[in-house]
Amino acid sequence: MRDKKIDMVELDKMVEYAMAHGANYFDTAYMYCDGRSESVVKEAVVKRYPRESFWLTTKLPQWMMNGIEDRDKIFNDQLERTGAGYFDLYLLHSVENGANYEGYVKYDCFQWAMKKKEEGKIRHVGIAFHDRAEVLEQILKEYP
Repeated sequence: MRDKKIDMVELDKMVEYAMAHGANYFDTAYMYCDGRSESVVKEAVVKRYPRESFWLTTKLPQWMMNGIEDRDKIFNDQLERTGAGYFDLYLLHSVENGANYEGYVKYDCFQWAMKKKEEGKIRHVGIAFHDRAEVLEQILKEYP
C-alpha cells in the first residue's frame, strides 16, 4: 500500500512472479488493508488463475463479532469478497487466552468451522495463535 492505495500493477507482477516460481499460497484476512485485502486477492489471484492452482487462507476475526450470527455474515462476506468458492485453510484469528479465545468458545466457532469443512467450504481448519504453550495445550485438549 502507498498512501492507503493498493498498487494493483505491482501486486499483479508479484503474484505472477510467485506463481511462476512455485509460491502459490496466499494469505489474507477480513480486516487486512482496511478491509480490502480479500477483494484484492480476488482481482490479483482468483480471477487470473485456475482455482486448483493456488491455496487461499483467510481468517475469522472474533473481535469483530457482536453475536453468533456474525460467524456466517463474515464468512459469507469473505466468500463473496474473494470469489474463491471455498478456502483451502480457514483460521480462527488471534486465538489468545483473555482476549479472543473466550469469544470463539462463546460463539461455538470451533464446531462451526468444522461444519463449514463438512459442507466443503473449508478444506482445512486451523488457528492463528499468539500466546503461551500452556494455552495452546488447553485449546488442543478442548478442541482436538
